[in-house]
Amino acid sequence: MPKKRILFLGETYRADAITWMNGLKEFGDFEIVTWELHKSSVGFSRISRLMELLMAFFKIRRIAKSFKPDMVIAERTTSYGFLAALTGIRPVAIAQQGITDLWPHNSPLYIFKKMLQDYAFKKADLIHAWGKVMSDHMKKSKVDMTKVLELPKGIDLTSFTFSDSQNLDYINAIVTRALEPEYKHDVILKAFAILKKKNIPFTLNIIGDGSMLKSLQKTAHELNIEKEVIFKGRMANDQVAKLLTQANFYISMPITEGVSASLFEAMACGCFPLVTNLPGNRSWITHQENGILIPKDNYKVLAEELQYAFERSVWRKAVTEKNRKFVEEKANYKINMKKIAEAYHELINKKSH
Repeated sequence: MPKKRILFLGETYRADAITWMNGLKEFGDFEIVTWELHKSSVGFSRISRLMELLMAFFKIRRIAKSFKPDMVIAERTTSYGFLAALTGIRPVAIAQQGITDLWPHNSPLYIFKKMLQDYAFKKADLIHAWGKVMSDHMKKSKVDMTKVLELPKGIDLTSFTFSDSQNLDYINAIVTRALEPEYKHDVILKAFAILKKKNIPFTLNIIGDGSMLKSLQKTAHELNIEKEVIFKGRMANDQVAKLLTQANFYISMPITEGVSASLFEAMACGCFPLVTNLPGNRSWITHQENGILIPKDNYKVLAEELQYAFERSVWRKAVTEKNRKFVEEKANYKINMKKIAEAYHELINKKSH
């Protein structure tokens, strides 16, 4: 029997997209062809992006004509989701990537994006909510919830293994988010500057790249913590996993959050998590129970809570062991992606009958 074919609309360089596609190939035996937008949606490039969006329909139809997909899937419920719904290919599965894909709220294109999203929600046969925070937004948007599958893609637990042998005598912290303004690395640096003044020993590994690299390096120098802060740059998944098993704290301070695979990876490897107090994080972290929730932009509280957790090593060790079991139950890639692949096959089989 020939493999079922999927047309994937989305940014194929993103780790989430790679995880999604690899899982479908591994557990659903799907053949996948991809298409993505190339123009930036920032600043003056928005006009070029809109023009590309207008021409996209015809390009996708040409791909569909030659590839003959059994199904189309799309990351995001706006641009790619709208295009997937417009193609005429059935069934359609779309995924909301954050609390809402209508971001930022003050965008001049907000109303336009909302129209695209409403159309995509209406036409989709299956809508992915990677977590509760997404499905809550969908309810408010009056989505037909019978079409919603609330399930994270999960992470590969054979790659991100648990370690409880970290050094407890100093803070070995790790950050694995892109060096972009919305991830607020400056808040993290300011918190560690406070810890240094208190003579609390630490190393801070910052993994990733982005537009804020030079600015953050300058900030670390100005705060006199450049010797303790190591900017690692972009790293392969296996290298990230190795550093996570060596670290004892994971920190993430974004201003918005959906479902963070980075958080799951850190919890799986035995890192104690301190993350922004946002709905997306509250779905997985209960304050001072299995991690610590920090108010947005509050570096002073972050420093206080880091010290609090550091001084309670026995409690912290119990938390990390509990977190590993939690991830095994809720975010196991091999279990969750198999369920998603099975859902796709069911949709395709319904269409053929």
